[in-house]
Amino acid sequence: MGSAAKEIASELFQLIRVYKDGSVERLEGSPYVPPSPNPDPQTGISSKDITISENPKVSARLYLPKIQQHDQKLPILVYFHGSAFCLASAFSFLYHRYMNLLVSQANVVVVSVEYRLAPEHPLPAAYDDCWTALNWVASHSSAAKNEPNKDPWLLNYGDFNRLYIGGDSAGGNIAHNIAMRAGSENLEDNVKILGTLICHSYFWGSKPVGSENDPNKSKPYVTLESKSFASDPSLGHEKSFPSLVWSLVNMYPSAPGGLDNPMLNPEGPEAPSLAGLGCSRLLIVVAGEDELRDRGVRYHELVKESGWKGESDFHEDEGEVHGFHALNPDTVKAKNLIKRIASFLK
Repeated sequence: MGSAAKEIASELFQLIRVYKDGSVERLEGSPYVPPSPNPDPQTGISSKDITISENPKVSARLYLPKIQQHDQKLPILVYFHGSAFCLASAFSFLYHRYMNLLVSQANVVVVSVEYRLAPEHPLPAAYDDCWTALNWVASHSSAAKNEPNKDPWLLNYGDFNRLYIGGDSAGGNIAHNIAMRAGSENLEDNVKILGTLICHSYFWGSKPVGSENDPNKSKPYVTLESKSFASDPSLGHEKSFPSLVWSLVNMYPSAPGGLDNPMLNPEGPEAPSLAGLGCSRLLIVVAGEDELRDRGVRYHELVKESGWKGESDFHEDEGEVHGFHALNPDTVKAKNLIKRIASFLK
């Protein structure tokens, strides 16, 4: 390197580099695309970008299906994008395309949250931003139509008795943690979360589970944006791709509890009971060739064992990789999964 200012401090699998001068370079990512205030020609969905908070800066892209009648009320989905807390965007091509497809199938109003990314804004920034966004949405349930910082799409068409949250990968982790927080803290206007979508969720822990226990087995793939990565079993569990992500995105060299931090490991020693999930419906989705697959299966088991009083459903796509439905939405399995998620939201 030419100067000490651009020496690499840390790097994550040719995805992101952190330099010793504090600058960050992202080596992978879907390009940003503008919203479609006029209905998208393929799906008929309208979208726009809004600011939720200036300090800290939290924004979102809102999606609205074609309205059949003026007084129509639609379910609301507050969505948290994935990509390891440090990549991607609610404004990226991949997530814009996915949200358009999902909204056209589910006929819901979507608020896709643009939260602050690590490592510039380490965790818990993403959790706090998504909680702020969810409360902003909930505040519309009793807001006057001329109140500042309120959105007319939510005021006119949102059904706050059918409020959902959800996400994939890191966004699935966020959805879990937001649902847990909603079980112990009231949202604005005491609005309740009806259902939570946890798709290909980023959970991990210090002790291997399922196929992670076999050091001779080639690990399935985690896919971020358009790249796939398999952890090298010879490096050990602590050097696996999910382990390295957690060390990169946290405020501390290692978060309290390390890989067993309750935010990452729902059955870690300090993790609260999943009986406290603050929603009444749950859809857990896993992909058969995802390195995180067994964590999702275990999460479903933990929910059932916890005594949680809600209705839990589980869906697996065998032979598919992490995030396949957003990366390649034209495949038969991707279309079927989007339909399955849409059915859950209906």
